[in-house]
Amino acid sequence: MKNRTSTNSKGPLIIIGGGEDKVGERTILREVAKHLNGGRLVIATVASHEPEGYFDAYQKAFADLGVTDLVELYVKDRAETLDPDKLSLFEGTAGVFFSGGDQLRISSQIGDTPIEQRVREIHERGGLLAGTSAGASVMSETMLVKGTSGESYKIGDLHMAPGLGLVRNMIIDQHFAERGRFGRLFGAVAHNPRELGIGIDEDTALVFEDERFDVIGNGCVYVVDGAGVTHSNIAEAEPERSLSMYDVRLHVLSSGDVFDVARRRPTAVPDVQKSHAIEAQVTG
Repeated sequence: MKNRTSTNSKGPLIIIGGGEDKVGERTILREVAKHLNGGRLVIATVASHEPEGYFDAYQKAFADLGVTDLVELYVKDRAETLDPDKLSLFEGTAGVFFSGGDQLRISSQIGDTPIEQRVREIHERGGLLAGTSAGASVMSETMLVKGTSGESYKIGDLHMAPGLGLVRNMIIDQHFAERGRFGRLFGAVAHNPRELGIGIDEDTALVFEDERFDVIGNGCVYVVDGAGVTHSNIAEAEPERSLSMYDVRLHVLSSGDVFDVARRRPTAVPDVQKSHAIEAQVTG
């Protein structure tokens, strides 16, 4: 991953498409460990209705990566977010890792609670936040909750809700190519064309800092940009009709690629207008 000088005191976000390798090279978990610098990691299993086994799996996976100070955070309901013992888990914490399950459970159980405040404080002071699967989707301001996979988007077949808003102007989907979620991400962008649609494959992650992200892992990250769309039938069509959308832009990124969210461009691609201006000067 490329080194950059940070202009923002906030810590990095590692947003994972699910299914990250826990027994082999563990590229993504190694990246998590690197940002912890030996500090404590809170594994938040809040997304799961049955969290047994999640913490043990991560404890084993991180054991020889230098991350030995791990604690589990789980709450059955919002009342437990006031428990001093739960809040004490965040003392001296270097990072928080949200595991998979149901993203709506994360936002509904800890949203606007002392636990969410602790998470934000860690991020604001430069600590790491990571999330996989459901823990990835909840990072965005508007999150995908439910929608049919493996087929074209049918109008009305999409459920979205407020996420934690740790990243803005992005809607994140996970297990992307593996579950054929192209249609529903296009649908999400049609609803919110100002927001980039981000689809992340399994065992793949984006490392987000300073309005840019690096891609790591074995799959791809798909960026759907609807800013230039000239037509969409999302508002006029009858429910269950297939979506149509013209002039949508798609980027496919793999490990080592970098995307500038502020410019809505991969950093390796030259600015087209600037290139045209240079050509005009040369030939003029």
